[in-house]
Amino acid sequence: MREKELRLALVCYGGISLAVYMHGITKEIWKAAQASQAFYGGGTAEAARDVYFRLLKAMSDECGIEIRILVDILAGASAGGINAIFLADAISNGHSLDPLTDLWLAEADVDNLIDRDVSAVSRIAKAAAVPFAWAYSARHSGSVAQTVEPEHRSEIRGKLANFVRGRWFDPPFGGARFTTLLIDALDAMKAAAPGPPLLPHYQPLDLFVTVTDFRGHPQRLRLHSPAEVTETEHRLTLAFRDAGGVEREFADPTELAFAARATASFPGAFPPFRVSELDQVLEQRKRPWPGRAAFLKRALPRQAAIGEAENTVLIDGSVLANAPFRPAIDALQSRPARREVDRRFVYIDPKPGIRSARLTSSGEHEVPGFFATLFGALSDIPREQPIRDNLEAIEKRSSRIRGLRRILEAMRPEVEAAIERNLGSTFLLARPTPRRLVGWRSRAQNAAAREAGYGFAAYGHLKLSAVIEESTRLIYRLSGRGARPRRANIQRVLWKTVRARGINADDAMTAAGAKPEVIDFLRNFDISFRTRRLRFVARRISEVDEAGNAPRRAIEQARQAVYDLIGQYRLVAEERELDPIARARLEAVEKDPDAALAAFADILNLKSIDEESDQRLSEIFGLFPKPDRRILILAYLGYPFYDIATLPLLQGEGLDEFDPIKVDRISPDDATAIRPGGAAATLKGIQFNSFGAFFSRAYRENDYLWGRLHGADRLIDIIVSALPEGKHLAPGSVATLKRDAFRAILAEERPRLAAVQPLFDMVEKEVG
Repeated sequence: MREKELRLALVCYGGISLAVYMHGITKEIWKAAQASQAFYGGGTAEAARDVYFRLLKAMSDECGIEIRILVDILAGASAGGINAIFLADAISNGHSLDPLTDLWLAEADVDNLIDRDVSAVSRIAKAAAVPFAWAYSARHSGSVAQTVEPEHRSEIRGKLANFVRGRWFDPPFGGARFTTLLIDALDAMKAAAPGPPLLPHYQPLDLFVTVTDFRGHPQRLRLHSPAEVTETEHRLTLAFRDAGGVEREFADPTELAFAARATASFPGAFPPFRVSELDQVLEQRKRPWPGRAAFLKRALPRQAAIGEAENTVLIDGSVLANAPFRPAIDALQSRPARREVDRRFVYIDPKPGIRSARLTSSGEHEVPGFFATLFGALSDIPREQPIRDNLEAIEKRSSRIRGLRRILEAMRPEVEAAIERNLGSTFLLARPTPRRLVGWRSRAQNAAAREAGYGFAAYGHLKLSAVIEESTRLIYRLSGRGARPRRANIQRVLWKTVRARGINADDAMTAAGAKPEVIDFLRNFDISFRTRRLRFVARRISEVDEAGNAPRRAIEQARQAVYDLIGQYRLVAEERELDPIARARLEAVEKDPDAALAAFADILNLKSIDEESDQRLSEIFGLFPKPDRRILILAYLGYPFYDIATLPLLQGEGLDEFDPIKVDRISPDDATAIRPGGAAATLKGIQFNSFGAFFSRAYRENDYLWGRLHGADRLIDIIVSALPEGKHLAPGSVATLKRDAFRAILAEERPRLAAVQPLFDMVEKEVG
């Protein structure tokens, strides 16, 4: 059985009231991840009835491939940010999304969100507002009579009137009220019966939420002349990480509420967010926030450094970054690869081609008016900027991976010949032991240096620079971070100390080999080379597995051992509590770098892990028959040859997932199995500048139901596309599974969605 992980990096766009539609989609993603976990763990009779479970079983039975679905990277802005936060919490902590559905449907209404204080105006102002409300409802996005079903017109008109009765130029929605609803939602998820986390222990989870710093914070730039300038940066990304492990730890719900409230502060609808608003809500609920100071320092580092974290004003994340691909792409650098990986970037765009805010309904060829031009320049155009640059970055990375894979395969015969030439063709006849492995490895590394010639010096320069950069990053993090210039100072101090020890990048490593001082330095601090080599062996294990000749027990034990060792090397890079003396020495790195490096070497303890690595690798190599053992040992010993060739191409970046990336979209335009026509034919939330679902529960129920249906439609397509080339399910089975999924969703939601019962009848006829 061939194994593959379908890893989803989910990017959620903003969409205002279409957050309810996106909740339906993310709920399907959550259910697919649940089904995958059940299938991987053997499943139950109840789980086996799930459509996603049946799909995974069909792929296993008919195509011989076992797919595991992992959602491990999430990024979002505005309404998409809220959904990314809730889904990340459910995946990491095993919380249920079901209570969230009820809150969305019941509470995400204009009558609940509206600020009671702002709406309390004089009788004269209220009376004067009514005609304006009627005019608004008649002109905006078409008249109510033309766009709203007869049974909902009075509700929509009444809520539109209330919506504009507030004080002029005040946001109609209450910030504290919104914060309260978000905390209630997270609490409701936590209160429901929990399930297991939806990621294996070895897989980290990263969440990124964009916000906009309204006033901006200073950012220093280095130039030639003048030497330094300062500009104002408004973009912010709030990052949360679950590093994995048996006992997973994600984030304080209060901090998730902070991120959700900040990212969804849509200008003009919600007031800007400040931490004092959250403090007030927590005080009213008598709820402590013990990690407040540490969180603000981490979330707003530059503002905290100048004492302005308390006063920072945050607004909607979609103003400058509505499609936050960049942090999700950066997170790929730290993903462990346990088996073959099919990495997908899946982005949810609830309304392709429909702008979030429109001030005019005039045609495309008409010259925009004053307010339309101003608003478009300040907000609309940045929010709707295409994602071409992000897709090009993903394709560039994928192209680089494809090129590297070709290089590695082309080098393989020559590398294996070089190893046998330098170690003797009979060395593989001896059973591997830790002592032999150390000796073989040393001779292979010397051979790689000799045969690389003058190219080894360039490799040595890059390798040493990468180790200094990695050590700088870790010491900066483990010693409490600090202002940004401190990191550059630490790097300068480390280089000065290394050179004082006789380690000069120009002659540290030559064709004659590495100087003893360099070897000792790399043995103490080079984490990346060790993990790159182990991942290379892991890929060879997958290759042996696909060949189908090795014992299953050997494959599983080898994978487990290799990834356990990778985890041990990576664990030293994680933030953790340090011995007070060691921490003090790291904090004083600028004053006493030798003491700091000695303490850092003790913290990493790489030599001890190396001894365990030699022991475990010699054991697992011995589990394989000679032909497969030869492949794995030659990969391990030959890795210096490959690293010399590929590290300059990687520029020091380690590619944990060594596979090209594919990009998939989930939107109303793509999910056409039931009804074509996109958002206009299915969604109500697109009305009133995408605020439509806030005005009617029936609209929210409509959009939530379509979100689930569209999510199922596209997810089945995405999962099936993970099949290898040449493998197919039986004709008609995908259409049957989709139809079964739609029917299951309709049956499950009909009792809950009482306001849209006619929609169920229509959709059931369309499904057939």
